[in-house]
Amino acid sequence: MRFSSARSYITLSIGAAVLTMALKFVAFAVTGSVGLLSDALESVVNLVAALIAFWALTLAARPADEEHTYGHSKVEYFASGIEGGLIVLAAFSIAIAAVPRILHPQPLEQVGLGLLVAVIAATINGGVALVLGQAGKRLRSVALQADSRHLLTDVWTTAGVLVGVALVGITGWLILDPIIALLVAANIVWTGVKLVRESGLGLMDTALPAADQRIIADAQAPYRARGIEFHALRTRRSGSRRFVSMHVLVPGGWTVKQGHDLCEEIEMAIHAALPETTVFTHLEPREDPSAWQDTGLDRETSDIPSQPAGPERRV
Repeated sequence: MRFSSARSYITLSIGAAVLTMALKFVAFAVTGSVGLLSDALESVVNLVAALIAFWALTLAARPADEEHTYGHSKVEYFASGIEGGLIVLAAFSIAIAAVPRILHPQPLEQVGLGLLVAVIAATINGGVALVLGQAGKRLRSVALQADSRHLLTDVWTTAGVLVGVALVGITGWLILDPIIALLVAANIVWTGVKLVRESGLGLMDTALPAADQRIIADAQAPYRARGIEFHALRTRRSGSRRFVSMHVLVPGGWTVKQGHDLCEEIEMAIHAALPETTVFTHLEPREDPSAWQDTGLDRETSDIPSQPAGPERRV
């Protein structure tokens, strides 16, 4: 299954969330298992998270405007962070439901039927998670990748619950059901915390990963061989888009047109190597000592005097 837009994949996730939520509540209703209840509650979170991701992707698809000149793609980090928070909330709901069952265990009913329904729900979630994960990497969508990991967590949750409920049916140890539910809650919390952390890193303009940095260096290499120098490289990611800025040092005797044409060529080379990348360049004469001291940092963050930034271009 291959769609052209991230929103189409999220629509698939919404449909899967509705179906699996219904199946898991049926499984809980026929068995009375608090473990299966915890699994059903997480499916409610799946649905809410998918709806939030759909909203975020709809907003992220809007073009840049006067108020948001860098576009709206960063909203995906908010969706991912909210999803992480909802996962943690679901974990606490599971714990609240499980603790009384530890104190007062209750027998389970129709375990076989409940397990069968839960297996069907887990299979649906697993398939959708794999599709979303592949699409998230291809489209570089933070929201899709977050939803994929959330659904995979849900699959592992269901697996743990199935083991617990099966053991209760085999051994008759009723306390295993709420204990499994609490273990599931702990695992969910860990996933939620990781999602919130990753969203925070994106909102704080964390630099591009090392693999992308190497691609940029490879694109610069042919120009370095020609005597062109680079420094003050800064990178960040905003949703599916990347942003790269750098200073380009050329011979001071070059004409404005020579420098401009070179910068355009460099920008296009990086853009070709890293699609959906906005590249900013600042031209400087390499013979000028102040050009080498101009690191591009704000005065508040560096003791080195910085030069006024020149006009920037985007690809």
